[in-house]
This record gives sequence, C-alpha cells and structure tokens, in this order.
Amino acid sequence: MANTTVLLREDLEHVGGRGEIVKVKAGYARNYLLPQGFATLATKGNIKQIEQERIALLKKAAIEKATAEAQREQMESISLTFARKVGEHGHLFGSVTSMDIAEALNAKGYEIDRRKILLKEAIKETGEYTVNVKLHREVTLTVPIAVTGEDGAMPEKAAPAPKAEEPKAAAPVDEPLAAAEGSVAEGETVEAEA
Repeated sequence: MANTTVLLREDLEHVGGRGEIVKVKAGYARNYLLPQGFATLATKGNIKQIEQERIALLKKAAIEKATAEAQREQMESISLTFARKVGEHGHLFGSVTSMDIAEALNAKGYEIDRRKILLKEAIKETGEYTVNVKLHREVTLTVPIAVTGEDGAMPEKAAPAPKAEEPKAAAPVDEPLAAAEGSVAEGETVEAEA
C-alpha cells in the first residue's frame, strides 16, 4: 500500500496534531484529508512553504493552548445542576445529553461546542456525575454535574427488595403410604395409560 506524507492543518484524532508532518495512506489523503482542507501534501517542491506554514500553525496552536488553559482556570469553579422529571427509583423521563450540558455552559457565558463534551452516554438517573470538557487537545476541564428531580430533591434510590424466603422443605412422606395412594414423588414422571 502506498503512503503519502502530509502536513496536518487541523488536529485529527488518531492521526496527529496541527502542524505535524505525518505519513498516511494515499487514499485517505487523496479522498479525505486534502479535499476537506485538513492537510497539504508534503512534497520536495513545497518543503519551504510547508515549513513556514508549519511554524505558523505551531505558533497558533501555542496561543490556543494558552487561551484554553486560561479558560480552564476561569471555569474550574463551575458546577451544573439539571432538574428533570423523575420516575420511580430515580430514573429520568428523558436524559441529560452533551447538548444540554453545552446549552447550560452557554447560559453561563462559556461557548463550548457539544462535540468537545466527552460524555460516553446520556445521563438517565439522578445523582452526581463528572464530565470532561476538551478545551484543547492537551487541556481538559472536569465539570461536576448534579441531576435532581423537578422539586430539587434527589430521590433516594430504592433499596433492593428483600429476597423471598425459600420454601421450606416438605415433611418426608412415608413411601409405602404414597405408593398406596397413587401419588407421584417430586421429580418422577408418570406414564398415562391409553
């Protein structure tokens, strides 16, 4: 398989960061990275241009990282609370998603893209959670989240139901008496006469 060397113009998960020169499959570069503007071909003819572009991208990345770190320091005291309609045992009607978290952060004055909120699956029960927000590829913020009922209280999770008592063993049956009465002992099968 043919590989191509490219300069990345954007941070791409599992490929590399902005300003890095990486080798990727030729088809991936030709069909995705180059048409989308995520990368530039790194050929011998444009190495000087690429180096200048790479330096500019690295400077831009350093500024963005410093901005993200400042934003993280500013946002460290944030905690979010969501009041939702709750059913039995603390289960929510609906859920709290990354979109809800992004809207709550936006309401507090922080514009965060919902795709930067690292929530594996929607929150579907009341309780306290922590969610990571990726401000920069090297800067992550942890936000505490509380999900409560509409009345503001967190319903107690129901205690597990006590196990039903196991039935007591039946008193031993006198075998000759059982045979005389035509009863069948537990675990035996009876053939019906036709």
